[in-house]
Amino acid sequence: MTTVAAPALHHLALTVRDLEASVEWYGQVFGIHHQMDVPHPGGFAQLLSDDAWQLVIVLHRHDVNGGETFLESRTGLDHVGFVVPAREDLVAWQSHLEDHGVSRAAAADRPLTQSAIADEPYGSVLVFRDPDNIQLEFFAPPAAAE
Repeated sequence: MTTVAAPALHHLALTVRDLEASVEWYGQVFGIHHQMDVPHPGGFAQLLSDDAWQLVIVLHRHDVNGGETFLESRTGLDHVGFVVPAREDLVAWQSHLEDHGVSRAAAADRPLTQSAIADEPYGSVLVFRDPDNIQLEFFAPPAAAE
């Protein structure tokens, strides 16, 4: 049997409706910035990352995109999850997201909304939506038992 190294996430690539607006939003929310343009057949992308290239998000515009918003109940992407060290970080992210136009709501079920933090046995989760309605999550592992 072949042994392979465990993979790590290298980058996240998303198709968006308004490339310029999404580059600005993701840049502000995640503290990443434009590194390079990535032209491709039938479209164009911009690669954003932090200076250490630890978080890389590539935002794509496709010429055939009809402008519809994302819906996770269709085949394809359901959501993207990011991990933070502790639940307190989720609380800080709630305010940071509000500072960038992501309002608190009963449910994160439309663009630029965020849910309340859900505390589950497996950890705590903050769900939010980008301008294209793509569902994103921050996850904090459960606190260690004392």
